[in-house]
Amino acid sequence: MTMAQPKEFTGRKMLLIMITFFGVIIAVNGYMAFSAVSTFPGLEVDNSYVASQQFNERASAQRALGWESEIAYDEGELVLQLQDANGVVLPGNIVAKIGRPTFAGEDIELTFRLVGEEYRAEAALTPGPWRLFLDATAQDGTLYKQRLPLTVEAD
Repeated sequence: MTMAQPKEFTGRKMLLIMITFFGVIIAVNGYMAFSAVSTFPGLEVDNSYVASQQFNERASAQRALGWESEIAYDEGELVLQLQDANGVVLPGNIVAKIGRPTFAGEDIELTFRLVGEEYRAEAALTPGPWRLFLDATAQDGTLYKQRLPLTVEAD
């Protein structure tokens, strides 16, 4: 009975293993970099230095308003509670957009209407995390800006 000879491990086999190993790593890294760049929503502000210089002033003015805001999702509608420090519903100019926290492709401009003591806007949202970008203007011209997180649960 003859014994089978073990296959020889050559430099060529080692080269193919190394090329395959690093090729897979480079391909995955390339795919991940492409995915990250293609889904990046872009800049929040045009000039971050100028925005940072005005931030504290705007934040103080907004806190002085004493406004409170909450968002909920109810059967195809967003429900926004916007009240002053005394709990009075605020009528006014509201500009809002809702979108995914990391992907601008699903952003939706919203039109809120006052129904009783809350604002409502139609929006067909799929399950998962969302973020509402809310801008409202007080009667004295003070801008109220909020980013409100919202999670839509699967049925």
